[in-house]
Amino acid sequence: MEKSVPAVTISHSGIVQRVDAGSVIVKITSAAACAGCHAEGSCILSGKEEKVVQISGGYNVYPGDQVTVLMKQSMGYQALFLGYLIPLLVLIAVLMLLVSFSIPELIAGLLSVTALIPYYIILYFFRTRINRKFRFTIKT
Repeated sequence: MEKSVPAVTISHSGIVQRVDAGSVIVKITSAAACAGCHAEGSCILSGKEEKVVQISGGYNVYPGDQVTVLMKQSMGYQALFLGYLIPLLVLIAVLMLLVSFSIPELIAGLLSVTALIPYYIILYFFRTRINRKFRFTIKT
C-alpha cells in the first residue's frame, strides 16, 4: 500500500476585493517575508508589491475579508518550466544550431532570441488552457 504524500502548498495573505458569480478577486500584498520563503523562486506571487488574483469557485467571503490564498508548489514548478526552462532550451538549441552552420555570432544570437517569438505566441493562444491547470484556493 502506498503512502499518500501531502501536497506542499504556498500561501499568501490577501484581502477580498470583489466577489462575482463563480469567482473571487483577491489583492495580495507581498510582505518582506517573501524574500525568505523557500518557494520564492517558483512562486508567481513573489517579487511585486501588489498582485490581483482571480480564484475560481464559490466561497463564503465578502469584500474586505482577510483570506489566505493557497497554491500547490508543483504548480509553481510548472510555471517555471513553461516560462523559463523551455525558452532557455529553445534559445540554446537554436544558437548552437546556427553557430554550427558558421553563422556569425551576432546574427545567430539575434535569430535565437527571435526564435522565442513563436513559442510565446503559442503560449498566448493556449493561455486559457494553461490557466485551467493553475488553481488557487482560499482558506478563510
